[in-house]
Amino acid sequence: MSIRNLDKAFHPSSIAVIGASERAGSVGQKLFSNILEAGFEGPVWPVNPKYDSIARRCCYAKVSQLPYAPDLAVIATPAATVPGLIEDLGAIGTRTAVVLSSGITTGNGLRQKMLSAAKPYLLRIIGPNTIGLMLPGQKLNASFGHIAPHAGKLALLSQSGAIATTLIDWAHARDIGFSHVISMGDMADVDFGDCLDMLARDGSVKAVLMYLETVTNARRFMSAARALSRIKPIVAVKSGRHAESAKAAATHTGALAGGDAVFGAALERAGIVRVDTLEELFAAAQVLAHFPPRAKGRVGIVTNGGGAGVMALDSLLDHGGQLATLAPDTLARLDMLLPPSWSHANPVDILGDAPPERYAEVIETVACDQNVDTVLALACPTGLASTKDSAVVLAGAVKGGLVAGKPLITSWLGDFTGAPARAILDDSGIVSFETPAQAVQAVTYLDRRATVREAMMRVPDAGAEDLRVDKATLAAIISRATRENRTMLTEEEAKTFLAAFGVAIPRAAFAQTPQEVGERATALLETADAVVVKLVSKSISHKSDIGGVVLGLKTVADCVLAADGITERLEKAHPGLTPDGFSIQEMVDIPHARELLVGTSTDPIFGPAVLFGSGGISAEVVADTAMALPPLDDRLAGDLIDRTRIGRLLGAYRNVPAADRDAVVRTLIAVSRMIAEFPQIESLDINPLLAGPNGVIALDARIALDAAAVDRLSLKPYPSGWDKRFTSAKGDAFDIRPIRPTDAALYPGFFKKVSAEDIRLRFDVSVSELPQDMLVRLTQIDYDREMAFIALEAETGALAGVARLVADPDHEMAEYAILVRTDLQGRGLGWALLDHLLSYAAADGLKTVTGSVYAENVKMLTMCREMGFSVSANPGDPGVKRVKIALGERLRAQA
Repeated sequence: MSIRNLDKAFHPSSIAVIGASERAGSVGQKLFSNILEAGFEGPVWPVNPKYDSIARRCCYAKVSQLPYAPDLAVIATPAATVPGLIEDLGAIGTRTAVVLSSGITTGNGLRQKMLSAAKPYLLRIIGPNTIGLMLPGQKLNASFGHIAPHAGKLALLSQSGAIATTLIDWAHARDIGFSHVISMGDMADVDFGDCLDMLARDGSVKAVLMYLETVTNARRFMSAARALSRIKPIVAVKSGRHAESAKAAATHTGALAGGDAVFGAALERAGIVRVDTLEELFAAAQVLAHFPPRAKGRVGIVTNGGGAGVMALDSLLDHGGQLATLAPDTLARLDMLLPPSWSHANPVDILGDAPPERYAEVIETVACDQNVDTVLALACPTGLASTKDSAVVLAGAVKGGLVAGKPLITSWLGDFTGAPARAILDDSGIVSFETPAQAVQAVTYLDRRATVREAMMRVPDAGAEDLRVDKATLAAIISRATRENRTMLTEEEAKTFLAAFGVAIPRAAFAQTPQEVGERATALLETADAVVVKLVSKSISHKSDIGGVVLGLKTVADCVLAADGITERLEKAHPGLTPDGFSIQEMVDIPHARELLVGTSTDPIFGPAVLFGSGGISAEVVADTAMALPPLDDRLAGDLIDRTRIGRLLGAYRNVPAADRDAVVRTLIAVSRMIAEFPQIESLDINPLLAGPNGVIALDARIALDAAAVDRLSLKPYPSGWDKRFTSAKGDAFDIRPIRPTDAALYPGFFKKVSAEDIRLRFDVSVSELPQDMLVRLTQIDYDREMAFIALEAETGALAGVARLVADPDHEMAEYAILVRTDLQGRGLGWALLDHLLSYAAADGLKTVTGSVYAENVKMLTMCREMGFSVSANPGDPGVKRVKIALGERLRAQA
């Protein structure tokens, strides 16, 4: 999957309609009629052997008879004909097709035949089973929809054709327009990730709406969505929120991790604002496309009805919103504007007799308050003043929906008088809703957009990149379990994994028989007040269910009796099954400890996810959990904790001291790293993880395996194994490694030692330092489509140089850039960085690396030539040279 050739679908200059028809009520007739009525300005050729002409246009019997290859083919023929038509289109040079036909499935073999026919020609397919493609700004309605959408700046991607037509209908009544409406259909080829990549490049798109049911390529979807959401808001509705979780699971996590929870975690990590209904989808899009992101969300409410203001405030607080505290000078100004009986607080009740001019003046006054970030204006119909007149005055006073540069969101209540007033506000560019609750919800979308955007721009304090683990020992444990045809590790094996990743576990010993239990318990009881005896069985996952855990044992005799009892209970529950042994562990007693659950599960779409919540034997009943996609850093782990009720209990309350939250965070990061390093881990439980004032300890652990699994992370983790030491000819040592988000802190000191000229040659700007958001963007990269290596002075740890690679969405070609500190140039560091970058690019499957170099940058051009790059002129800019290297040729030359 890629965006190759998709420009022909997003910007076609000619169209062939295969299956066009004159038969009333047919898909082919409606499709062709819609295309003609929309006024597409390029050639439109009908193809159908049954007709000589359709709508007075020459009709062609075969694809091969077309005057020339159309940019886009739209196919509305029986399913069985589609693979052959795709073959014919590819042969004449067409590179994109929209397949409306249904019945093309894996089961009947037609799906694969269609894809196989397209592959030799790199022909891209939207669909099948789609209502079509609509590009209103290009006067194209290649669909059999019942109504043509207006042109606008919202892009709609819908996996359901019925939902797409419903949304178009809804938007048409409200005069909301679209730049693109793409019915995704079955996504045999082109998927959400491809379309999001295309929309990121389109300046006509201000926001993206999605209706989705599933994702076909999680990593590509996440990469594309994260790239787009940094610059444009994405709002999504996901159906199937209440699908049942797994009926049976080997771990608590598996039972608690419903598919929708993982999907929600993925959307949040991608920077997508998720809503629950189609109405909310448009409300969110309407607001997010209209207003820029805000750092804060303090709301000032202006109303002519006290009840409406109180209802709006209740709704705001229910949604976690923040009411602004009006400044004293604002209150003084309002005292001058309003009658003495006004509310004297926020919400600002301007009273039911408020004339139109009062509305406008008060709204502007509230907006000018430095404590207010958004203004919410409400109007209730009264017999003392006209809400329509108030809308007219407000529309004349407010331009572009902003007051004092701040968003204005309105709700003119009622239908008889409210609807005409809302139409006036809408026409003037002021966002308006029917009810205060809808208006408040729209305000919260701005907050949520700001939250997800801020989360993507935060710099973490720590990750797990420096954690050193004996992978060989842990891999041997998995290999042994695989040889024994086990899908579960024993508790001891699982705890070996935890200890290797820095998670504390109790002291323990293993015994084969009840008699050995006494011997092992003797040593533990010398230093422990009490011990626990647990069943060890490769066949039993939840030991407590059959009485396989006995607590509080203080004598050796008690331990032996406990082991005998466990053996008897196991035989009763599972006749013929005997213990594989017993685990004797010190009894851990941490005053004021919280019982937590930390785990992982593997989602069929998004792969591994990390779960955190309330633990203990009631974990599944309480169901207080939240999920996040790995890899995690300290900020992401903290967010995961904060989304649970138990997370709030980690703090101090009454006479209970705070738990060691940092230790919980470190555990989450360790587990995140564990499943990244070992994809064979299907699911994992630490339950309970006891969190006390001085740390955490894992009392029990389970790990379920899928020995055949490979890397399934939907976000590519930090690329370990690419560290390198470079020593210059002058003896200076530099450590080269992949960049990390925490490296943003290194850049200010770095740029102080880079000349203004070097900054200009690298960034094409003449500044002494870069803004913080750009520094964050340089360090928080998507390793799936970007890479950067930094060189650090071995002695001081100071940043010495950076080499960067950005791949195209097809992951075949990438562009590089490099910058070495001015005072360290001439030591071969730039050469070492670029060489390392090219080696990584080749290993990552890229075919070509290119770059743009100023013609005056002689040092860089010389290095490129010596390294094997070709250097050519840039037709668009004679002051810039294009450099290019084929990585395959480089590898052959090195061999």
